[in-house]
Amino acid sequence: MAKAISLADPRVFKAGFAHVRKNDPSLKPILDALGLIKFRPRGEPFESLVESILSQQLAGSAADAIITKVRGLFPAGALEAKRIHLIEGKKLRAAGVSPQKLTYLKDLSLRVVEKRLDLEGLSSLSDEEIISILDEVRGVGPWTVHMFLIFTLGRPNVLPVDDYGIRTSIQRLYGLEELPKKAAIEKLAEGWHPYATVASLYLWHSRDGAPQAKAGKPAGKTREVRKVN
Repeated sequence: MAKAISLADPRVFKAGFAHVRKNDPSLKPILDALGLIKFRPRGEPFESLVESILSQQLAGSAADAIITKVRGLFPAGALEAKRIHLIEGKKLRAAGVSPQKLTYLKDLSLRVVEKRLDLEGLSSLSDEEIISILDEVRGVGPWTVHMFLIFTLGRPNVLPVDDYGIRTSIQRLYGLEELPKKAAIEKLAEGWHPYATVASLYLWHSRDGAPQAKAGKPAGKTREVRKVN
């Protein structure tokens, strides 16, 4: 495919902002209140996936604590496939990694070490191709891939229908009696395309402020998203 469009380009983000603002009257007040936010997708792909796996089903503070401990096991805190593949499982367990997530990390690192998974090459692929490839990795489901597409690659048209924060924001903003399910979210989001990521970022912000992430932090956390003065 041609070079992928990324929200890292301010012109792309601005176009997405204008599109969502025009097509969703319910989101428009939030966009107007926040203005253009500075979105900086970043992070090394392997580290992003590792941190995403470690963050699954955990509150932000708990996930951060475990990630910090796991990084502390390696030189300079670097999360590298070969080192995670070789490290004893009991050391990761002592850092707070659950048995299930340990199997996920070992599967991911083995695939990279054996060159069955080329993470660096994903940036040249379409969203659908990336979803298909990462779906084969244990513990990497739709939510994790969506977060990877948004926060590591900056893809503009990602709709994280399984994200709890997105679902609760939609429920509140659109006055729904129950948490919306996938089909309802997809129907409501029809006008957001091809900039569903932009709408998602503002939905996260509409809660108690956007969740923050450290440099290189992946999925589930909004990366350095600040209002532009």
